[in-house]
Amino acid sequence: MTVKKLMGAPSANERKDWKAINWQKAQSEVKRLQMRIAKAVKEKRYGKAKALQWVLTHSQYAKMLAVKRVTGNNGAKTPGIDGVIWKTDAQKLQAVSQLKHNGIKTHPLRRIYSRCRVM
Repeated sequence: MTVKKLMGAPSANERKDWKAINWQKAQSEVKRLQMRIAKAVKEKRYGKAKALQWVLTHSQYAKMLAVKRVTGNNGAKTPGIDGVIWKTDAQKLQAVSQLKHNGIKTHPLRRIYSRCRVM
């Protein structure tokens, strides 16, 4: 009989509750990946750094921490350009599963210039 040890973040169908996520483990895993990227760049191993960046951007833990950061800041109650606000735990979990790297295009921000000139 073989025992399978699970590594990394739980998959989308294993997560049941937003409050049950082990945030300390998530932060340590993301920080570990960030340290590995920094080390690879310092050693001028740019291919390794690029591969690790891909792993980080596709990591479930990184996505969970990103949603937690966005929903926990002062602007969490204000919708963004997409008009969506994530309030409930179910919405936050759904947002994590919908975060994908492809298909996202940035929109220009409205720039307001003041009339007074600094000389």
